[in-house]
Amino acid sequence: MTAPIMARITAAENCVDGAPALDAAAIAALLVQVPAWQVDAATLVRRYSFANWQAALAFANAAGAMVEQQNHHPVLTMSYTYCELRFTTHSAGNTVTRNDFICAARADALYQGQP
Repeated sequence: MTAPIMARITAAENCVDGAPALDAAAIAALLVQVPAWQVDAATLVRRYSFANWQAALAFANAAGAMVEQQNHHPVLTMSYTYCELRFTTHSAGNTVTRNDFICAARADALYQGQP
């Protein structure tokens, strides 16, 4: 059973096939649940900061494993002290869907678990 679009997002929720595009009101309501994220050109974006390369790479690898398990792959950019994730749902016409927010919440949970 699919969660309602506006339901609270948890890091335990999984992405679903066929997630519909969200309208501006739904995106605004869900952004409150992941306040470090922002929308840029129909893409959900967050840059995570790290003390060094090893920490950024460890997060990138953990995020990579998570998105592979969810079958919802972002654009991932990393450098010495940061890793940026950019989620959009290609199957929904390159728009933001609940799946993007699910992965955002899961990435935030990974980041909170970093040393």
